[in-house]
Amino acid sequence: MIVETLKPPYFAVIFSTLVTDNLKCYQETAERMEALAKQQNGFLGIESARSTIGITVSYWQNEADIITWKNNIEHTEARNLGREKWYKQYQLRICKVEREYGFKK
Repeated sequence: MIVETLKPPYFAVIFSTLVTDNLKCYQETAERMEALAKQQNGFLGIESARSTIGITVSYWQNEADIITWKNNIEHTEARNLGREKWYKQYQLRICKVEREYGFKK
């Protein structure tokens, strides 16, 4: 689902991944991280697509909220599991969104 309720300025965290073949518990952990992120201060929404390249974009009110999420203990544990088991590579980008527009039929 595309998040439609955002009002700039806000921040986007873009998490791009290439995964290994060892994906045991990956989906469960990804779903838990999404549920946990939704409980964090400043969380505005999330969009995700997983295929050969996985891309998850989460939206936040400010950079301080992003850092708090990064330092969340359970999120840190999941990130460490990802490095050990699931990811061949990942890239994280943090962007300030100044303007947006869209289309919907």
